[in-house]
Amino acid sequence: MKAPVRKQIGVIGAGNCSNETRALAEAVGKEIAKKGAVLLCGGLGGVMEAAAYGAKLEGGATIGILPGNCREEANPWIDIAILSGMGHARNALIAQSSDALIAVSGEYGTLSEIALGLKMGKPVFVLDCKWEIEGTQKTRSPQEAVELALALIGSP
Repeated sequence: MKAPVRKQIGVIGAGNCSNETRALAEAVGKEIAKKGAVLLCGGLGGVMEAAAYGAKLEGGATIGILPGNCREEANPWIDIAILSGMGHARNALIAQSSDALIAVSGEYGTLSEIALGLKMGKPVFVLDCKWEIEGTQKTRSPQEAVELALALIGSP
């Protein structure tokens, strides 16, 4: 019998962030793990590291799609590091591999992932985002972001 495929929620955001943003990302990671989904991110620092850390605190699984060719670049909370060798172009892989995306604050790389996700027909939820982007759904809390994502894509 084939095991069910777990849902993958992409958490996207800047590689450097404030403590407030870090706390939001960590809480998103915790919620993803609590719900049994897999956290997928860019595997580096900032929002990506905080979300992966949160997921690991709850015993969750994490995947990082890295921009370069060196697994050692992954933050310490990544279980599976995928080397893309693609630089920022790896954002397309993150968007494509995610069943839904949650943007936590973010900079221009995050903006590209939001746009790619929307273009690919993925649901995109934003938390503390400075842009008003048609097609995204604003959320008020990490819990709401994860609950809405899973309600739309189905349980893990």
